[in-house]
Amino acid sequence: MAALQELWQARPGRQQWRLTPSVRRDLRNGLLFVSPWLLGLLIFTLYPIVASFYYSFTNYDIISPPVFVGLTNYKDLLTNDPLFWKAVGNTLYYVALAVPLNLLVALSVALLLNLKVRGMVFYRTLFYLPSIVPDVAAALLWGWILNSQFGLANAFLRSLGLPTVGWFTDPAWSKPALILIGLWSVGGAMVIFLAALQDIPDYLYEAADLDGATALSKTWHITLPMLTPTIFFNLILGMIGAFQYFTTAFVLTGGGPVSSTLFYSLLLYSNAFSYFKMGYGSAMAWLLVAFIFLLTWIVFKTANRWVYYEGEGV
Repeated sequence: MAALQELWQARPGRQQWRLTPSVRRDLRNGLLFVSPWLLGLLIFTLYPIVASFYYSFTNYDIISPPVFVGLTNYKDLLTNDPLFWKAVGNTLYYVALAVPLNLLVALSVALLLNLKVRGMVFYRTLFYLPSIVPDVAAALLWGWILNSQFGLANAFLRSLGLPTVGWFTDPAWSKPALILIGLWSVGGAMVIFLAALQDIPDYLYEAADLDGATALSKTWHITLPMLTPTIFFNLILGMIGAFQYFTTAFVLTGGGPVSSTLFYSLLLYSNAFSYFKMGYGSAMAWLLVAFIFLLTWIVFKTANRWVYYEGEGV
């Protein structure tokens, strides 16, 4: 506080800043302490963002100097690249199914784990563990489980006398298989839901019990409305993450079969790092940023219609 008071000192007749020796020393020490973070931000975050925006208007292959081509990359993406629209369709399919299912499963598991039964700490740990397994390790594990020839899933189906499924070899099943894998690691969202459930005031349920409300009625009229801020939070994070879905598909399918799992990030990666079309890949990245920003803005604009915050007027 004393430093701030020293910082704001005006000369007679003039309104301007005057840095005293102690303020200059504190400012220098503060900048020295934060300089590693500032350098990391400038070099590894801000510069790549600005550079990729510039490269999106160029023809750049890393080896040769970038050549400015204006909006050609964006025009080619939208009008001359059939794989672009294939990737957009696959990604929208994944987002439309995976995000709601992940929210539903995470919320359902959180409701179960919020019950007061013996050994609940063990069950909470058990359901959370898959979310901290590295994506590559989880992909390899599920690649073995869902293998169409010797996987455990098809072995189980055969034991029941049911037809087997070509999880990663049939275009009709490839995206559902990846969505199924995603449901295994909902532990992060589950923990957030669980924390929100434990924050709901008990007096609301006590009042509902006095009115003779059933468990389903309490869930619908108390639990879900009180969880809408958490649902909104997990929806935004899940939606942003789903549009950038990459690792599991890259490890298990590489975009196949027949481009059925060619998601937007996979196509972006291929253009930028396999074909060295850095300008083209940068244009794809900025289109994705623009679309995610627009969709997030729409969700935020509609939030006041269904998100309830405790303390607001009805």
